[in-house]
Amino acid sequence: MPKSLFAKILATRPDPLDVLKTTAFVIQRARFVKINHDAIERAADALAEQRVEPPAWNYALHFFDGTERTVNYLFLLDALNFCFWGKPKWGIPYRGRKLDGYWALAAALKRAIKKHPRFADPETWTRLAPQELALILRGNTAIPLFAERWRNARELGAVLREHWGGSTATFVADATRDAPRLAQMIAENFASFDDIAVYDNREVRFFKRAQILVCDLWGAFGGKAWGAFDNIETLTAFADYKLPQILRAWGIVQYAPSLARKVDAQIELAAGSAAEIEVRAATLWGVEFLRDALARRGRNLWSIQIDWILWEASQARFEGMKPYHRVRTIYY
Repeated sequence: MPKSLFAKILATRPDPLDVLKTTAFVIQRARFVKINHDAIERAADALAEQRVEPPAWNYALHFFDGTERTVNYLFLLDALNFCFWGKPKWGIPYRGRKLDGYWALAAALKRAIKKHPRFADPETWTRLAPQELALILRGNTAIPLFAERWRNARELGAVLREHWGGSTATFVADATRDAPRLAQMIAENFASFDDIAVYDNREVRFFKRAQILVCDLWGAFGGKAWGAFDNIETLTAFADYKLPQILRAWGIVQYAPSLARKVDAQIELAAGSAAEIEVRAATLWGVEFLRDALARRGRNLWSIQIDWILWEASQARFEGMKPYHRVRTIYY
């Protein structure tokens, strides 16, 4: 893949977190994954013609009261927001519906806070017992990586208490409306958000959950109050499971036969392996190239907005969609 394609975007696209710079190194040396630029142009044609818009924030399934309690909720939500796959997939009943994955987590925490408001207090998280969290997340089966989620909640409360007086609002205010700075602060202060890999002896930054927490603040508060940022557009897409699945279905991301066989057979990939890092890097750059192609068609969208469009599209099963890659990790 010509380096000029990356150079063009890196020269014009702010990248304060060095996510794109470090993942470009991966894609230029990738052995298991490649990006199809003809497919990007086709997808851009379709999305531009259909005038697809990013989905609105879902207030029905997220807790929101317009106060610092909502900030607390979002911090806790994204501290626990990872790795939902399994058979059967973890889910909960909620107001006559069956929810699974992320939406089940969002609704379970909302229900807990509505019933016990103290659960929105970071001080509560510092002494949270495993049994308490298990009760909140009770569902059709045990949620994967439960112990890691419990430890993340405890870490979140302890760090906030020790350095920010137990206040997520103070933490957010310290970023002074700078979105990448807030993401960097989250990754630096909470180990569970420090999403960095090593590829060919080089550091590769993803910061998936740190960036998504910033975007969730922006989305929930409509770009105001604790969601007011002057440079939210500089954040990248979020390298997870579902985006590479839809990008692969559209032909944008292509796997080498050896990787395709593993993914399609739902064989777990090792976290931090070359193939896994390449899948995530290709996800980010697939979105960046798609953003550039849409801009050339008069559709100026941020990378995070394209992420939301793709994630929404990935929720619908359709012919040609193959399984997503499986990895047991706390980072997505």
